[in-house]
Amino acid sequence: MSTTPTPLTNGEKASRREQILAAAAELFARHGFHGVGIDDIGAAVGISGPALYRHFRSKDAMLGEMLGSISRFLLDGGTARAAEAEAPETTLGELVRFHVDFALSHPSLITVQERNLANLTDTDRRQVRALQRRYVEVWVGAISAAVPGVGEAEARSAAHAVFGLINSTPYNRYLGEGDLADLLSRLALGALRAAG
Repeated sequence: MSTTPTPLTNGEKASRREQILAAAAELFARHGFHGVGIDDIGAAVGISGPALYRHFRSKDAMLGEMLGSISRFLLDGGTARAAEAEAPETTLGELVRFHVDFALSHPSLITVQERNLANLTDTDRRQVRALQRRYVEVWVGAISAAVPGVGEAEARSAAHAVFGLINSTPYNRYLGEGDLADLLSRLALGALRAAG
């Protein structure tokens, strides 16, 4: 297991709970949330389905934690990059690279996030949406600062459009990962600059 922090691990050796979330993400991406049973997730990590209840109260709780973790990871990473960069254009480039790296490294998480927001409990959905809105606002600030003449509404629309472009990676594997990362970064930055 990787020692690099990811949306589902904290940088240490992955805990059993984190292993379960990672396995569930792969299964949810492949078969859909409703197409995966608790026994399927248990089998993927080598325990019985009922044993999962020692770690999560339900499959819904797994999905809530998974999507919450993804949203916090993106918000924290985006906020850090925006704070570290010195010039607006650099900030925008760092945000694009960060999101591209995330999408290419975690295609199953992108797929689960894209398809399963409606499957969250109301409480989890509100929390995830609040985190997502904050992440969008990081981008809105960066776009507004880097692209002359772009208003807040245009910047917000541009951010969502670029997320759609970058988040298409689970369906776009015609190029090697490095070439695809370069292409997606160029396309995203070109689209953002064209908004001005």
